[in-house]
Amino acid sequence: MVFLAEEKKPRIAVDSREPDEVCDCLESLGAEIEIRQLALGDYQVSDRLAVERKTRADFESSIVDGRLFRQLKELLGSFERVIVIVEGSPDSDSRLSRAALLGAYSSIISDFGCAIFFTRSASATAEMVAALARHEQLTKKQELSVYAKKKALTLADQQRAVIEALPNVGPSMAKALLSYFDTVENVMTAPESELQEVDNMGGKKAKKIRELLTRRHNAEKG
Repeated sequence: MVFLAEEKKPRIAVDSREPDEVCDCLESLGAEIEIRQLALGDYQVSDRLAVERKTRADFESSIVDGRLFRQLKELLGSFERVIVIVEGSPDSDSRLSRAALLGAYSSIISDFGCAIFFTRSASATAEMVAALARHEQLTKKQELSVYAKKKALTLADQQRAVIEALPNVGPSMAKALLSYFDTVENVMTAPESELQEVDNMGGKKAKKIRELLTRRHNAEKG
């Protein structure tokens, strides 16, 4: 189902692993939430914008092990805009030096082109996410596609849903693939080299798609 927010009530797709406190705050702010396991990001407020939320401790850990930058790369392959929210008191002790943190902030902004916001609590995070959803859906008139509910879908909705089932393909990438190849069949039969012609479709992602589509089902069985 593809929808725009109506009657000034934004709708937000929330990852099922996010804390109840944020979900409760979002609902108290007038948002309608759709809880499901998201492949990418923690909150999706439109087909083009996703939010990655991290506590300060997880944020710093993800810098050390490189997970943060891998996540941002994957998110940017499916969404035009990615927002990073770091939640927690800025006065808490940090395991990283100030220089290391500033370097990470600079990389997020300069290398990845993402915005980063700092919030002190779950309620403040919810306020930021709700504000983003209102701006995207009410001001920018951006859509949010949700397929979790089993309702009648248009043919175009079904086509996008099929393509979104491919590895690391979100709403924006699904639209780009269908726009480029025109039909689901053309997407499924396109060689790896041609898949890479689509914007933000890198070699690794194209390889994973072709591997999924061509590998024998019992290839990993003993």
